[in-house]
Amino acid sequence: MLCFYQGVECLINRNIPSYLRKWVTPLIANVTQFKEIDHVCVYYSIVTSEKHLTDKEIRDIYRGLWEIEESFKVIKSEFKARPVYLRLENHIKAHFLICFVSLLIMRVLEYLMEKEYSIKQIRNSLIQYSCSHLDQNYYLFDYRDDVLKTAEKIFDLNLGNKIMATREIKKFCSTKKK
Repeated sequence: MLCFYQGVECLINRNIPSYLRKWVTPLIANVTQFKEIDHVCVYYSIVTSEKHLTDKEIRDIYRGLWEIEESFKVIKSEFKARPVYLRLENHIKAHFLICFVSLLIMRVLEYLMEKEYSIKQIRNSLIQYSCSHLDQNYYLFDYRDDVLKTAEKIFDLNLGNKIMATREIKKFCSTKKK
């Protein structure tokens, strides 16, 4: 209904060729009827046998199912959970445990960042944040973006120093553990 209504709206704003006028004119006359029912038009329909639930409860359950599916998609694509090149059952279980714990950590970060960034963006920023050894005890931190700046605010960190000595890095790590 909604797409049809938008198409009619587009036709109203344009000159209609004469060969289409006999088909379109009745539609234009009914535009007010479409506008009246516009608020009930939806993009998706959900079929359920749970008749005792309200519409909102059904939507919330469906949204939860979608989030579970999306989580599996993230595990497969972002964490490369498959294929598994392990043979021992304990190793396979450990592999998937690491994947699920990683997903949990990323979801917490996503939540703390108020879903401003996707898991893919957060993961890419954390991967790219690295340092290069310069000279003796000095390291160059050569990557910074908006995701890391947001993490600085959330966790009260200072990741802005481009060059740090080993003692500064150790001090930074030891104070944040407490």
